[in-house]
This record gives sequence, C-alpha cells and structure tokens, in this order.
Amino acid sequence: MTLTDDQRLLQDTVRPFMAEEGAIKKQLRHWRDTGCTDGYGTDFWKQFAELGLTGILIPEAQGGAGLGSVEAGLVLEEIGRNLTPSPFLSTAVAAVRALEGSAQAERWFPGILAGETVAALAVDEGKHHDPSKVVMDAKRQGNGFVLNGAKQFVVQGNSANVILVAARTGGSSGETDGITLFAVEKGANGLDVERVALADSSKAARLKFDNVAVDADAVVGEVDGGWGPLSRALNAGRAGAAAELVGVASGASEMTFDYLRQRKQFGKLIGEFQALQHRAAHLYGEIEIARAAALKAAQLLDTGDAQAELFVSVAKAKAGRVSALAVQEGVQMHGGIGMTDEHDIGLYMKREAVLGQMFGSPHFHAARVAELSGY
Repeated sequence: MTLTDDQRLLQDTVRPFMAEEGAIKKQLRHWRDTGCTDGYGTDFWKQFAELGLTGILIPEAQGGAGLGSVEAGLVLEEIGRNLTPSPFLSTAVAAVRALEGSAQAERWFPGILAGETVAALAVDEGKHHDPSKVVMDAKRQGNGFVLNGAKQFVVQGNSANVILVAARTGGSSGETDGITLFAVEKGANGLDVERVALADSSKAARLKFDNVAVDADAVVGEVDGGWGPLSRALNAGRAGAAAELVGVASGASEMTFDYLRQRKQFGKLIGEFQALQHRAAHLYGEIEIARAAALKAAQLLDTGDAQAELFVSVAKAKAGRVSALAVQEGVQMHGGIGMTDEHDIGLYMKREAVLGQMFGSPHFHAARVAELSGY
C-alpha cells in the first residue's frame, strides 16, 4: 500500500501544478463567474496534454503514457484538492477505458492526447445511477443503427466531441446482455442537447435522441456486448471518482485545520478546544482510511484482480461518506463565514454533492458491496 518512486515523482509534479494553475480562484471561480458554458478552460485542458496527463491511460504504442489507475488516481486527488474543473475524469479515464482495444480508439485517442477532444459517458436514464437499467432503443437500419431515447446527468455532455452512449439492441431493462455502446459524434442529426449547470458549477447535459443514425463503425466493441467496455469505463470512473473525493476531503480538511489554528474565541485559538481536536483527529483518520481504500481499488484494477470490482465499490462508498463528513465539518467549524460564497469552504460541499452521486452514490455502492459479497 505504498507508492513507487515513479508514482511519487508524478505526484510531486502534479501537486504544485494543480495548486498553482488549477487553483480555485484561477479556474473554478473564474469560469463560474464569467459564465463559461463549458465550465472549464480549454487552454488549461491543453496544458494537461502538454504534461502528458490526458494520455495517462492510453498505451505507449498509441502515443500515451501507458500508466494505470493508480497514477490516474494521483492526478484526480490533486484535482479534487483544488476543485479544479476539467474533463479529465470523463475523458482521460472513463472514456479511454471504454475505447481501449476498439477501432474507435484510433479515431479519438489522438485528439485526447492533444487536449483537443473531450468525451462524455451517457448511461443513466432514471433518477438514480443504475447502468443495467438501460432502455434506450437502438434498431438496425441499413448498415447502421438508429437511436431513440434520452439520457441525463451526462457530465461534459454539452461540450463533448464524442458521447459514448449505452443503448439496448437486445434484452430488457435490468439485463446486462443486449447492451451496445455507441460512439456518437457531436452535432449528430436528431441529437438534442440541453445544457445543465450542476450544484458545483460544473456542466452536464440532458440528451434526447430522435432517430439519430449512426453507422456500424460507431459500435464500441461488439453488438449486444457493450457491457464489457461499459464496465471498464464505470470501474475506472468509480475508482477515479473515489480518488477525487479523497482530494475534496483533504482540501476541505486542510482549509479547516488552518482555520482552527487561526480563529480565536474567548481569547483562545479554537483549535485548542478539546471537542474540536477530537473531531479533527477523527476526520484525519477517516480520510487516511478512504485514501487507502481508493489506492487498493486502483491497484487491483491495474493487476486485473478478480476482486477489483468489489474494492472499487468499497472505495467509492467510503470516499463518498468521508468526503461528506469532511465538508460538513468544514462548513460547521468555520461558523457563519462557511455559509458565504466569498469563502471557499462551501465550494467543497457543492463539489462533494455532485461527485458523490457520479458513477453511483455511497448507498448504491454499499448495496453493491453487499451483493458482491454474497448477501
């Protein structure tokens, strides 16, 4: 459960970069307050590419770094620590894992490597995350398919160059067989994109497909066999979201602990009050446990371990709950100022609210842990 020298070098490179270039004032507040429809800076995304981060999971043979989920998690923890808005999780992690080994990889990997392409994953159709309950219809027509249905909570769906869409070519809702994954290009005829601003100022979309025609080359993997690439994307996205949630918790707690060392009440630093010390110590311990769970999940994914899926859900559930604790304690310990927009601590709460639901809430993954454990 330790990092290699190369992994520590990556961490030492990414941490100051995110702290400086990805800082809240420079990125999140700037793009939020200027009303950016993407929610992130396109030039900043190209800086990711210049550092080789956009290709972190892309094989070396295709121009990428050929690294794994552990390394992606190190980047995502720093993204979470600084609340840095970027399409890294949806594009460089989830989409790359879905596309790997497919003919579509040759089409989209060069743009991702250059920081010019953004990808989105369109899976959810109901109020809650449940990827097997896909009902969106994909019917054969000529040499391709016609898609009809709707998706929601499609993060980066408003700015994505390609949307990976899970649709049903067979089976019924609740079954994993019969799902096919399609790569739908931006601006496809019949695709309606409704932009949505999420609680943390990030951007998502509701998508409606009205006889959207795609050719057979748009299929990622095999017809009726989309659950394989979709599962790879979801597991990578869940492990990545867990790492980012650890970063959110760490950033919020660091800000809170600094405040405890500075704020005085009744002539004493509030950090000297034993009740607050106990709460701070408990929070610190919980964050370390969540970090260990996220690292373990990433390691098992990288080695292809049979228990990887179980530990991914453990990590997502634990990181979600710990991040919620961290932001709640942060706002409360800051007192009244924590409720103002001028102070950054509240921004961590908003990010946790969104990221905690992405790729499945803590409740979803707690239930999944029980199911995968035989209960």
